[in-house]
Amino acid sequence: MHTKFGPADELQLKEIEKPDPKDNEVLIKVRATTVTSTDCNVRNFTFVPGVFQLPARLFMFGVFKPRINILGIDLAGEIEAVGKNVKRFKKGDQVFGTPGITFGAHAEYTCVPEGGVLTIKPANMAWEEASAIFLGASTALFFLRDKGNIQAGHKILIYGASGAIGTYAVQLAKCFGAEVTGVCSTANLAMVKSLGADKVIDYTKEDFTNSEERYDLILDTVGKTSFSHCKKLLNPKGVFLPVLMDLKELVQIAWTSMVGDKKVKGGVAGESVEDLDFFKKLFEAGKLKPVIDRCYPLEQTAEAFRYVEAGHKKGNVVITVEHKT
Repeated sequence: MHTKFGPADELQLKEIEKPDPKDNEVLIKVRATTVTSTDCNVRNFTFVPGVFQLPARLFMFGVFKPRINILGIDLAGEIEAVGKNVKRFKKGDQVFGTPGITFGAHAEYTCVPEGGVLTIKPANMAWEEASAIFLGASTALFFLRDKGNIQAGHKILIYGASGAIGTYAVQLAKCFGAEVTGVCSTANLAMVKSLGADKVIDYTKEDFTNSEERYDLILDTVGKTSFSHCKKLLNPKGVFLPVLMDLKELVQIAWTSMVGDKKVKGGVAGESVEDLDFFKKLFEAGKLKPVIDRCYPLEQTAEAFRYVEAGHKKGNVVITVEHKT
């Protein structure tokens, strides 16, 4: 339960009423979920840029106390019950996806509309893997495909290639036929290379902006570089893609849409069953692999948040949910 803003210790394990699905909902027995940067933003605005802090409090997460009391935006689990109007799923189906902007996956049970972003889990996909797909992969796909219009033969640099978004971006870019350069720390070079990156740059030893290479797309997943630093590395009609946006990036998006041939493009990824099924097919074909850094039991969710909020996780941090029966 998330009942106040502050240190991660504010999260408390509590017994609440088991939810009942509405006529158009399914009740999911959650087997695994994740702690994402989005959960951290809702919990305590951890990674919310300064200019968006006040709007986030006023219109989304709450001013003095949280509007959302159970976090968790990724999930994998088994359908325990279905509403009387549900046709798409049945009891016993193993599914993965997201409860959407209502969150709620950091619990033993949660309800999701039948028309929500859920799909059947492949039999060879572990609960932990299934829970770690939606947010990271959807965000990476949105920036690469929808904003970057990635094409076969494109050269792309991914800054923050070892995080949840970055690890999926590397793999998805390779699926689209791009040549990928990943930027990460020394400890993660081998892992990023194993995901398919053609080249890796250790940012602790080398400033990638001094490179003679030129790129069609530069994806910054962690907000640690900028268009001004990267502009010289972009090919004509190249695109800079900042996942984290402050006022500066919003101005640059508007300005470069009117002036110059190098663009800044950004936005917020949507939710789509079609995309989830796309990730499922890639997983089954061995082309997409969730990277899991650590797993914590539900009762250690606060510790998981502390680890994620430290900003050094590799891939995804998973919460496993045990059931007595």
